[in-house]
Amino acid sequence: MELDMTKGKPMGLMLRFLLPVAIGNIFQQLYNTVDSIIVGRFVGVGALAAVGSTGTIMFLILGFLSGLTSGFTVLVSQRFGAGDIKGMKRAVGNAALLAVIVSAVMTFFSMVFMKQLLTLMNTPADIFQDAYDYIIVICGGIFCNVLYNMMAAVLRAVGNSKVPLYFLLVSVVLNCGLDLFLIIVCDMGVAGAAWATIISQGVSGVLCLFYVYKKMEILHPGKGNWKLEHTLSMQQLAIGIPMALQFSITAVGAIILQSALNLLGSVMVAAYTAASKVEQVVTQPFLAMGATMATYSAQNMGIGDIKRIRKGVAAANLMTIVYAVVIGVLVATALVSVVPVFVTGDNVQAVVDAAAIYMRISALCYIPLGMIFVFRNVLQGAGYGFLPMMGGVVELVCRTIFAFLAAYHHSYTGVCIANVSAWVGAGFFLLAAYLYKMKRIETGMQKTTSVHGV
Repeated sequence: MELDMTKGKPMGLMLRFLLPVAIGNIFQQLYNTVDSIIVGRFVGVGALAAVGSTGTIMFLILGFLSGLTSGFTVLVSQRFGAGDIKGMKRAVGNAALLAVIVSAVMTFFSMVFMKQLLTLMNTPADIFQDAYDYIIVICGGIFCNVLYNMMAAVLRAVGNSKVPLYFLLVSVVLNCGLDLFLIIVCDMGVAGAAWATIISQGVSGVLCLFYVYKKMEILHPGKGNWKLEHTLSMQQLAIGIPMALQFSITAVGAIILQSALNLLGSVMVAAYTAASKVEQVVTQPFLAMGATMATYSAQNMGIGDIKRIRKGVAAANLMTIVYAVVIGVLVATALVSVVPVFVTGDNVQAVVDAAAIYMRISALCYIPLGMIFVFRNVLQGAGYGFLPMMGGVVELVCRTIFAFLAAYHHSYTGVCIANVSAWVGAGFFLLAAYLYKMKRIETGMQKTTSVHGV
């Protein structure tokens, strides 16, 4: 079920790859949203705010790990595109060992320093314990998250985006059932939602691993490949660390923004959380486009076809802009009505009104958000990590400046503007970075061709 993206019409290939990823991402966000709905309705607004207040920490930790695993598998995709199967198998074995080591380190440090981080973020006292109970379980299950992301990344590196979707759907159903059982029947509160998440992730990861073992012999490292090779490790870390840092830098900005939001109280935190959950579902096609462009770019970079990469980017931008306009209109109008399903009690209307403010502001900026995923992932797939990481720095700077202004003025609208300012800044920075880097690559190839021609 491999997909060679070095031949054929780019848009058709992208859609074949993108649709399973988008569906999977949407369902993954839906089960995160189910967590929030069940927590908000059966535990309370405070519990919903507690779960929401940990979202940026989860993005910091899990985003860092996701960036690493994606970076580790760029070489897998490049070598598949170049037809170097032996080298690809070595890259898979090395990436797996690196992922295990990093997971162990991240689990230890995240669990040891979690209370200090929640305190640093101004987590409101009335939701502090619930926030800790939720996030500490998530951190304890880091291996489950990394297992699925690693196996899914390896499969996608060779163009197989359907199998990760199938097993993710199993995870979604399992998560929803466990949510209801652990929260309502077992009365485990927010910790029950966290346990449901990591158990379902673990199951989907094991299923992916079993599939690769049984059906994808092409991805089996040989006996001699289960060792860390210094040169290969340096290459994978050189790509993976900047990708991971890009996520982490973005997450630091989100944590600063969350700290400003926390000063406004649990009702505003709950409103922002509910609006963000709706937005995260509808913007998953942007992330899917990013995953698509990373694989497309990597495979074509493996054969040095820069012209084809440019054609793919043009097709990706067209699809992204059309989707951004359509979904922006829906979010700003119809989807505000979804917010009340997250909460019950006396504060429902206040939560809905505040959520609507965020949704209408963010809907105006979905085009630059889509640009981020297209240009960042094209560069990363081509093996360039520094400029995408600097895009994360631009996001951090924009969010930090506006977050401090929002905190100073105790402005919820300011917090909303701070978030979208990062999209605008990073989107246009990465556009410029892409144009610059592609020009440099083409110039370098022309010089090489000229020298060999002489």
